[in-house]
Amino acid sequence: MAASTQPAMDREGLLARPLVPADAAAFKALRLRGLQECPTAFASSFEEEVNDSVEAIAQRLAPKADRAIFGAWDADRLVALTGIQREAMRKLAHKATVWGVYVAPEARGKGVAALLMQQVLTFAADTLRVRQVSLGVNANNAAALALYRRLGFQQFGFESGYMLVGGVPQDEVYMLRVQDAPR
Repeated sequence: MAASTQPAMDREGLLARPLVPADAAAFKALRLRGLQECPTAFASSFEEEVNDSVEAIAQRLAPKADRAIFGAWDADRLVALTGIQREAMRKLAHKATVWGVYVAPEARGKGVAALLMQQVLTFAADTLRVRQVSLGVNANNAAALALYRRLGFQQFGFESGYMLVGGVPQDEVYMLRVQDAPR
C-alpha cells in the first residue's frame, strides 16, 4: 500500500512528500549529514549508517502499509526528513511513532519542520488510521519541543540519560498526540 498523502507545498515553494526509492541517494546524504551535525538528536550514529548502500536504502523507501519516510524539498534539494511507523501488534496498531526528524541548518526557521510534520500527521490519520502519535526528542532541543507542542503533542515522560554521546548523558522527552478517531 503506497503512502496516499498528497504532496504539500507551502507559500515559499517548499514541497513535503513521502520519499520513494529514487530518492535514496538524497536521503542517504541528508541523513548522514544530520547524524554528523546533530549526534544528540538520534539514537543511531554516523558510523552505524555510513556504509548502508543506496540500494538497501531504496528498499527501505519503498511504499509500505505500516510506515513511510517523508522529505521536504526546496526546489530539487532535500532539506528535511522524518519517518513514521505504526505499531505491528494488533492491540497496539492504533499507535504510531515519529522518528528521525532532521532539518538542514540552512532550511531552519522557515516552517519546513511544521510542513513536514503536518504531512506526517495527515498520513498517520488518513493512511495509517492511528489514534495516537508519539515521539522522543532531546530535552535540550527547545525549538523542536516548541514545535511539537504547537502541533498538539504533550509530554508524557522523561528519561534521564536516555543515551550517551561522547560519554555525555542525553535526556529524552517523550511526547504524545492523540488524534481524532479514524473515519
